[in-house]
Amino acid sequence: MGKQRVLSGVQPTGNLHLGNYLGAIRTWVDIQENYDNFFCVVDLHAITVPHNPKTLAQDTYTIAALYLACGIDLNHATIFVQSHVTAHAELAWLLNCITPLNWLERMIQFKEKAVKQGENVSVGLLDYPVLMAADILLYDADRVPVGEDQKQHLELTRDIAARFNDQFATPENPVLKIPEPLIRTEGARVMSLTDGSRKMSKSDPSDLSRINLLDPPELIGKKIKRCKTDPIKGLELDNKERPECNNLLGLYGLLSGKTKQEVILECQDMGWGQFKPLLSETTIAALEPIQLKYQEIMDNKDYLDSVLRDGKEKAEAVANHTLNRVKDALGYLPTL
Repeated sequence: MGKQRVLSGVQPTGNLHLGNYLGAIRTWVDIQENYDNFFCVVDLHAITVPHNPKTLAQDTYTIAALYLACGIDLNHATIFVQSHVTAHAELAWLLNCITPLNWLERMIQFKEKAVKQGENVSVGLLDYPVLMAADILLYDADRVPVGEDQKQHLELTRDIAARFNDQFATPENPVLKIPEPLIRTEGARVMSLTDGSRKMSKSDPSDLSRINLLDPPELIGKKIKRCKTDPIKGLELDNKERPECNNLLGLYGLLSGKTKQEVILECQDMGWGQFKPLLSETTIAALEPIQLKYQEIMDNKDYLDSVLRDGKEKAEAVANHTLNRVKDALGYLPTL
């Protein structure tokens, strides 16, 4: 028995933040030796909302370099760019044709983003989950690391695969593998620095709401100094009435490597004036090795290009095999 396969990806829409790192990428690093990993930069997803074409390519490089800087090991993982493997778009179209429209219309993320975009909402945004399903199913992924906000999309992927197999395969010989979620309970949902009840997000208009992985130390200190807190004396975890306190202490625990009990004992008698410098110092120290490694990689673009070329070749070999399986099941004439 070979290793189970994991597939995941991040959009190249600006810098990664602590939520991306603690909720996703650090999980990948922690488990990578146990799996056969495919990690992509999902640049096709990046244009489902208005984007800047002048920065898309550079942002794609940035995400790929950050994967490596955060500890993704090429001995255990393949890193590639989604749009470099055309099977993603082709399988998405094929799956579109067997996916009921009402399945997509009930997706919570679409409803939320459609309200913000109004009349400018695109078909691509509605269809985002089918492309995500294609991303996963192309690689026969056994497990998919997902946060709470992506669980519904993974359920849709499972439904689409089951529907396809039911219509075009047999139980003994399924065409598409149905993946399972891989959810990290601790740190899976890092909240905004300006509102402890909302998830830290790249789409938040305020840069003060998040700490980006490439923020310089002085900016990290400024953001933490200005982050929202409450006036209650003493610090504690797991009090639903104190979302900011819970978020900031949780961040400290994740970045320092301390257990929940250790954090509680250390911080319970602190005030914010004492805790914020501690959190700043811990955050800066945790991000410094990532930032140094990132700069080293970006200073050697030839190396990064070679990583993405090799990744494309490995990903294509797997993806095209699955795509041909799907096309055969649908009855297409094989390529002559």
